[in-house]
Amino acid sequence: MAYDRYVAICNPLLYVILMPRKLCIQLIVITYVYGLTVGLVQTVVTFCLSFCDSNMVNHFYCDDVPLIALACSDTQVKELTLLIIAGFNTLCSLLIVLISNGFILFAILRIRSAEGRQKAFSTCVSHLTSITIFYGTIIFMCLQPKKSHSLNTDKFASVFYVVVIPMRNPLSIA
Repeated sequence: MAYDRYVAICNPLLYVILMPRKLCIQLIVITYVYGLTVGLVQTVVTFCLSFCDSNMVNHFYCDDVPLIALACSDTQVKELTLLIIAGFNTLCSLLIVLISNGFILFAILRIRSAEGRQKAFSTCVSHLTSITIFYGTIIFMCLQPKKSHSLNTDKFASVFYVVVIPMRNPLSIA
């Protein structure tokens, strides 16, 4: 999405050449294969845990962190796997988004008219707000030390990326 948005804003006349259908399909396939692989790894590691008497997840949905809290066995491997995957996914995707938005910002700053720059900035502000909320809550929830984790705080923060971001998404596209 970051590359697509960059090409659409910075090179709109070359969009068909820089973003051919074959590349779109390749990017989609790579994304799905990676997502399925990561999901499978997380699922296998989760099924290796043994759980105590309680089967009540202290969350709105069955997320990894509240599920780890129910485990009786050693959760070090699961926590390390979660930290590595969440850290890698978050930092890599954030880097790609920041780089593409940096290019978009420089393209906007090259617009000669103040009215044109203002119109371009107003188009990007909603998207940048969504990015900030999304990555802020993900970093807050997934990349904090276990000692400072509070499931009640995590429940509140998860509302942002489960409810608020999808509700804002149509506003970001417009």
